Amino acid sequence: MKRYLGTIVLAVTCFALGAAVQRFYDLRRAALPPVVPTAETQVAPPVRPIQFDQEPLWAYGFDTLAKAGDKAAPQAAPTRNLRPNEDQTEQTRPRRAAGSKAEYSLVDVRDGGNVIDWFPGDHRMPMPRIIKQGPAAGAGNTARGCGSCHLPNGKGRPENAPPGGLPVSYFVRQIHDFRDGLRRTADPRKPNTNTMIDLAKVMTDDEITESAEYFAAIKWTPWIRVVESELVPKTRIAGNLFLPIAQERTEPIAGRIIEMPENEEQAETLRNPHSGFVAYVPPGSIKKGEDLVTTGGMRMSGNEIIQGKTTPCVTCHGLDLMGVADVPPIAGRSPSYIVRQMWDMQQGTRNGASAQLMKIAIAKLSPEDLVAVASYVSSRLPPSAAPSEKRMTQTLASR
Repeated sequence: MKRYLGTIVLAVTCFALGAAVQRFYDLRRAALPPVVPTAETQVAPPVRPIQFDQEPLWAYGFDTLAKAGDKAAPQAAPTRNLRPNEDQTEQTRPRRAAGSKAEYSLVDVRDGGNVIDWFPGDHRMPMPRIIKQGPAAGAGNTARGCGSCHLPNGKGRPENAPPGGLPVSYFVRQIHDFRDGLRRTADPRKPNTNTMIDLAKVMTDDEITESAEYFAAIKWTPWIRVVESELVPKTRIAGNLFLPIAQERTEPIAGRIIEMPENEEQAETLRNPHSGFVAYVPPGSIKKGEDLVTTGGMRMSGNEIIQGKTTPCVTCHGLDLMGVADVPPIAGRSPSYIVRQMWDMQQGTRNGASAQLMKIAIAKLSPEDLVAVASYVSSRLPPSAAPSEKRMTQTLASR
């Protein structure tokens, strides 16, 4: 009976805490002026030292610590140039992605200035110019479509963001944060964040809105298989993405999350947006993450409530973790991306309006806690997933 009452008290307390936090968030937003922030009206806070010795290197796609003065080299501008170290015939012959009727060569696949579309039916509206070719004012490195990195269906990949299904207002705010110096990466070696900043600076307000509405209209479906394992396959890192060298699991996971393509040729070579990823996570991390996500780590000791180290994620992101209002959905998304963003916030490199409450919520979370939260969140299926999709994901997760 005591356990039953304790559970009820804990649930009520979590609800009350959540309501209070949400109220604070709503009041804070209401107090903001109804104008879009610009570089002239907002100034990025002073840069503080990054705790590189605590960095989850794997989340950024590195296996060595950054050194003083390290800085990412700009990403190469998208072109249709043939690669001199590869056979010309192989680069130009038509290829097929699994499940698609379209045909593209590797030259087509690599052309970020004219994004290919293996599955046009994945998105409700045709790709607008900003998604397919990039900003009208773009040139050189900024002459690339959003779909080249984030894919036409908005699924994204572990090394970048998954914008599919994000609220329009949240998406717009993030682009403004990039543009206005309020959002950057905590690891100065990661190049695609700088590319995103450069793109945001040349996008018009209409292009920002158009891309936001395009991605918001896409339904989020299962994409990542989360597997608890003491061992993972040996990998190599290419473009901040882990790629398997072998299929056998022989390397200790060592507290990391190792996210890699299920099929390297389909996902990496052909950039098939239907070929997903597997995320290996430490044993027990999903259960630990469930506790942090749903209760914040709160405990009952007799009749006394022991406060947890964080606000339950469900408070703002919803019981199904699919977001509330302009708070983004997080269920079933890349755990590498989720950890990367929480770490960026802890290190003070994400400073937009929507990041302020998150900073408070995650301030006391350890690197192990970040792994646990991401493991649980990424293992959750969107509630709108069709029964066949749920059965498929459950079957894969049991392997």
